[in-house]
Amino acid sequence: MQSIPPRPDAAARAALLDELENEYPLLVRSLLGRSLLGREIPLLRLGEGGTHVLYVGAHHGAEGMTAAFLLRFLSEFLSAYRAGRSVEGINPTFLLSVRTLWIVPALNPDGVELVERGLSSSGFLSERIRQMNGGSDDTSEWQANARGVDLNHNYDAGFRAYKGVESSLGILGGSPTRYSGEYPESEPETAALARFVRSVPLSMILSFHTQGREIYFTSGGRALPYQAAVAARFASMTGYRAAVPSGAASYGGLTDWAVGRMGVPSFTVECGEGKNPLPAAAFAPEWHRLRPLLFRAPLYAAPLERKKENKAE
Repeated sequence: MQSIPPRPDAAARAALLDELENEYPLLVRSLLGRSLLGREIPLLRLGEGGTHVLYVGAHHGAEGMTAAFLLRFLSEFLSAYRAGRSVEGINPTFLLSVRTLWIVPALNPDGVELVERGLSSSGFLSERIRQMNGGSDDTSEWQANARGVDLNHNYDAGFRAYKGVESSLGILGGSPTRYSGEYPESEPETAALARFVRSVPLSMILSFHTQGREIYFTSGGRALPYQAAVAARFASMTGYRAAVPSGAASYGGLTDWAVGRMGVPSFTVECGEGKNPLPAAAFAPEWHRLRPLLFRAPLYAAPLERKKENKAE
């Protein structure tokens, strides 16, 4: 099995998924959707259990390391399943008889490519991206998608209120970070994920970001029953801190929308410490912190009766 780069670009992710798909018939690979620039957004499935858990990585371009964490998890899980051995106290065979795991390694492939491969990866939008980037060719800290929309502010949760925050920050349009878009789910990446969440009876969502070593679990300061207790367990597994987001981080995220509108227990896991993008050397120590959470989290998902989506005010 080839090694997983700490911050894999699209080619590295695709090569690894090709290898895993060929080696493990258990892995079902489909297409969640395509990015603004037409790149594939793979959707991976393991198991046939009635309780569904979703893992999502790389909402932000400079957080490509989260894709590496999810691919490493996938590779180790499949290896343990075939060998018939437990990992982190979890029996993969039993787990997949009662759970279905869904994995989106990188929701924002265009943004990750901008960070890992530079402006040339954006094709016909390169000049527009240069303008949004203040005239600079340095996209090493780019967070948004190729339209300059921050995908984790593009969900229908406090969207209108966040427009006032944007204005106070001087963000009036496409930007390397924090611009929420013209309307909720305006971007193909977030629209595709939201369609999936609406169509599958999910019992838990884990959204992986960097950095801060914190776990967010609320929407507008409110949590679903038992979420705080589960967040505390996740914090104990990782050494992270269960926290309530504040400021700009409180609006428009996947966890905000899933908890507040869809009634799905969701957690934003901020991996590592430092400045995005985290250096390659951060991967190994952070992987060991996250490994228990990645394998054990599905045990904390309980079957839920999906409620009708709550609409924004």
